[in-house]
Order: sequence, then C-alpha cells, then structure tokens
Amino acid sequence: MIARYTRPVMGGIWSEDNKYRQWLEVELAASEALAEAGVVPLDAAQALRQHASVSAARIAEIEKVTRHDVIAFTTAAAESMQAAGVGEASRWFHYGMTSNDVVDTAQALQIKQSAELIRQQAVDLAEILKQRAWEFKDAVQIGRTHGIHAEPITFGWKLALYYDEIRRNIERLDLAAAQIRYGKISGAVGVFAHIGPDAEARICEKLGLLPAPIASQVISRDRHAAFISALALLCAALEKIALEVRHLQRTEVREVEEPFATGQKGSSAMPHKKNPIVCEQICGLARVVRSNVQAAFEDIALWHERDISHSSVERVIMADSCILTDYLLDKTSWLVKGMRVHPDRMRRNLESTRGLVFSGQVLLDLAAAGVLREDAYRIVQSHAMHCWETGGDFQAAIAADPLVAEKLTSTQIAEAFSVERQLGHIDTIFRRVFAT
Repeated sequence: MIARYTRPVMGGIWSEDNKYRQWLEVELAASEALAEAGVVPLDAAQALRQHASVSAARIAEIEKVTRHDVIAFTTAAAESMQAAGVGEASRWFHYGMTSNDVVDTAQALQIKQSAELIRQQAVDLAEILKQRAWEFKDAVQIGRTHGIHAEPITFGWKLALYYDEIRRNIERLDLAAAQIRYGKISGAVGVFAHIGPDAEARICEKLGLLPAPIASQVISRDRHAAFISALALLCAALEKIALEVRHLQRTEVREVEEPFATGQKGSSAMPHKKNPIVCEQICGLARVVRSNVQAAFEDIALWHERDISHSSVERVIMADSCILTDYLLDKTSWLVKGMRVHPDRMRRNLESTRGLVFSGQVLLDLAAAGVLREDAYRIVQSHAMHCWETGGDFQAAIAADPLVAEKLTSTQIAEAFSVERQLGHIDTIFRRVFAT
C-alpha cells in the first residue's frame, strides 16, 4: 500500500533512510547538549557531528545478528566513526540514553514533518472548496433528507458546509500535532537516572520539540492516538465529500460528475460508463485510516513502564495513516477542483416533483393565516400525496383548494412556492462561514 500510494515527499518522511536520519539527529543533538553541560568532551561531540553516519542497508545487515534495531543503529554509527579514524569519540554516542529516548523523540520529528505537509494540503483543499462555493453560491439545488427531495439549497451552500468542516479538521490537526510535538530523554523508566531534566530540555530545544513533562520509557500513547484520531476525522470529511459526488453522479441524478479524462475508459464491457472511481477510492481508503484509530487506542495501555506491543503496530499505522491522509487530500483537491457541475440539471431535478418541495412553506403559511396546524397538515399532505402518486401539479392543486383560497391570496400562494424566499439567507450564511 505504501509503495503504491506514496507521494514522494510524504513517502520520504516515512522511509527507513529518513527514520535513521532522525535517529542520528537526536543522538547528535544529545551529544552536543551534553557537551555544553560538560558531560561529554566538546571535541567528541564535534567529531560525532562531523563523521557519524548510518545507512539503512548496513543497519539491516547488523540487525540480522543483533535482532535489535537500535543496537544495530549504534553499531553502524560506531563503524562510521572507526572508518573516519575517530573511533575514540564513538564511546560518547548514545551516552546515557535508552532506545526509546531515540525512537520516540525521532518519531516526533517524523510526525512533525508529516503534520506540516498534511496541514498545507488541508489548507489548499479548503481554499479550493471556498472558491467553488462562491462559484456556485446561487446554483439552486434540491436538498435531500433520507435520500428524498426535501427543500431547496444551493450547491455552493453544500460546498461551504464542507469548507467549514475542513476548517475544523485543520484546528483539530493543529491541536493533535502540538500535543505530539514532544521528545523525551529521561531514560529506561523515565526518572532521569543518567541524563538530567535540564539536558533533556536543551536536547529537545535543539530539535524543535518540547520535553514531555513526564514519561516512562516511552511517551504516553494518548498523544499518538489523538493524532491518528485527527487524521481519521479529516479523512472522514474527505469521504463525506466523495460520497456526495458519488450520489450526485448517479445516472438518474447527474448533477455533479467526477473529472473524466480524454481517453479514459469506464468499463471493459460497457463503453458508455463514466464511473466515480476516485471517489470510491477515497471512500474506501478513509476506512483504512479509521481502522487505525482502534489500533492506536490499543497502544495506550502498556505493561508497567514499557513493553513493545505498541512498536510493531506503530510501524504500520503511523506511516500508513500519514501517507493515506496525504494521498486522500491530494485526490479530494483534484476532485473538487475539476468536478463537472450541472446547474441546469439541478434545477430540473428540483422542479421534477412539480412543487412538492414547498409543502412545508404552504403548511406554515396556512398556520400563520389562522388554520390549526393539524388541519393545515391534513390539507397539505392530502394534496401532496395525491400529486406524488399521480405526478400532478402541487401548486395548482393547492391553489384550487377552496379551504386554502379562503386563507391565502393568489399572491401569497405564489410566494409559498418561491425559491428566492427559501434561499433568502444564503448570503448571510456565506458571510458567517467565510467571515475570516
């Protein structure tokens, strides 16, 4: 999955090479901070910065023997120092640290890099939604509840609703990213047995992180679960958009269509087909990100001060969730930017029930004119159901009813069937949504 759906930048963040680069950066920041504190010789820290290097391939070779990735990593780094003729300095590499001082802190750097890319993608999508919302602000469309025609909306209003949801998802992403932007260098059980809190704070500062106020050998996994949850919520919003386009592209609706390129084929057997395949991919892959939330929650409870039951899980869910979210944002932006919108078809669909969608307004107008609500409902529903079954003109049926004519003038009846009246507050809604 990762290889197939990875955009180069996001895929690079979760590559083995970048993971080990971040591990190395944590180690070097630690040696420099400890040198500043007088614990590590300054020349040793400088030699480490200048000569220490690792490669994913060499670490993999060593790990076949050690069966421990961090030891394989430190061994590879020591080999690079020996090769550079400064092997003596390698004794200060990983000094006073435990595996997860490196792994958790470096993972925070990878998540930080990923969150920045995902956030920018989400901001770009919000801007596209905003542009298209204004483009179709006055494109009248029928609103549907339970899949059935309800009352008029505009297609721009629908897109404004999606914009508002994406904006909230950006806020949730920012909060979750901030809560996971923490490192820890507090040792095997988190009590700073070998490196003190001040040094930890300095190391984290060098890395652009904050020190976790308290940690066991690992940073508490509620932070990670919150981040995966934020990604899942964001992807659920993307699925919501894609699912709506799928519904609106159905043959009998055909109000919106996913982009269809010249030369593209929809079916091996039916040449007429234009299928919303990208929308279906978005809906399907959003499920994968949501499923990762359960695994992230299971990682919160660990034995005592640490076990590694979470580690194997995170090697899958963290990379996959970030990569898939990035991919789905890219595809949803493509979808919204390029989708074909058919306002004329929207209008025809709204008018296809010959006025039935204004039954609620007729009910209210009769009640306001003095008819008991139960009586008004009975009158309106009677005509509505008859017109529904026969395909009759609901407005004409209402106008011809003598009980209605006693209470409403022809002008008032016409106003009850006015789309403009129904949509009189669209501008206000847009001002509220796009106020900032």
